[in-house]
Amino acid sequence: MIKTRGPQPSAAVRRMKEYHPPLGDRSGLRLDFNENTFACSPRVLEALSRISRADLTRYPERESVENRVAAHLGLKPQQLLLTNGVDEAIHLLCQTYLEADTEILLPVPTYTMYEVYASGTPARAVTVPAEDGFRFPLQTLLDAITPETRLIAIANPNSPTGQTASREDLLRIIEAAPRAAVLVDEAYFHFYGETVLDLIGHAPNVIVARTLSKAYGLAGLRLGVLAADQDQMQWIRRAISPYSVNSVALVCLIAALEDEDYLRWYTGEVLASRPLFEAALQSLGLPYWPSQANFVLVNIGSPHREFVTAMRTRGVLVRDRSADPGSDGCVRVTIGTREQTQKGIIALEESLAEIGWSR
Repeated sequence: MIKTRGPQPSAAVRRMKEYHPPLGDRSGLRLDFNENTFACSPRVLEALSRISRADLTRYPERESVENRVAAHLGLKPQQLLLTNGVDEAIHLLCQTYLEADTEILLPVPTYTMYEVYASGTPARAVTVPAEDGFRFPLQTLLDAITPETRLIAIANPNSPTGQTASREDLLRIIEAAPRAAVLVDEAYFHFYGETVLDLIGHAPNVIVARTLSKAYGLAGLRLGVLAADQDQMQWIRRAISPYSVNSVALVCLIAALEDEDYLRWYTGEVLASRPLFEAALQSLGLPYWPSQANFVLVNIGSPHREFVTAMRTRGVLVRDRSADPGSDGCVRVTIGTREQTQKGIIALEESLAEIGWSR
């Protein structure tokens, strides 16, 4: 047999940053990935039980579901696209708008996948550090906008910090960058309550993303929602597979949206738990940043790795974010139900004692 070097990957793939989420064994109380920590709506399980074997033989048909989701959000069907999680939506936007000699602007720290997918294009990623206290860097971001700026990605609320950009700040950026797509990623909208979805159809460069992974509890089904002006959406649709959202996810999506009582219950639990957790941090003297999302970023300091390990030994998973820009020593803790939060607080206190942390 003749040995050859084999095919080589494209330059785009060689450029891409690697991302390896710390998955593996995630048994226990999952306060690490900002998922719904409890369960999906019981209506979702009912919908699953009605799926027949014959249903699974057909390719997914997304149009009717997209129409219903658009109506639910007060949008026209032509303004909405369902995606395989918001990750696919980000990938689509990078493929649609980024090319050689263009730029993507990223306020950092922020969601890792913006830069990962951008790195697979020949565009430049320009990072804009947050201000003190992780405040949104409005003026610095405005100053960074150039004629080459084609995409600006803003998570609002932001991960991992839980901080927000005001509507006025977002409007200034939208107006200052008419040649750029401005993505406002509202993954944590249900825990914040403020949106710019109403700008769709009025500001042609605004794009809004939502997810079914957080409040709705469908992270395993990979469901995202992308909203944009229909003139922009026609180009985004060219880049997506018509079958990227599977039939099971489409059925469960409608069931989840219809159960508004469950959504109110779960978001209510999180919103009640967040001040309880922050109060515990205050009493312990742990530095943290007040959050508008379903998580809180805590500054553990130098023993952050030992803290994460100590929490895991107590069956509680948290996420070390110390590698993010400006986040040395920081750990992110997801907020779940009140019962889960009390368990998390007990594990937090015991873990701090184990590692010898002192204020």
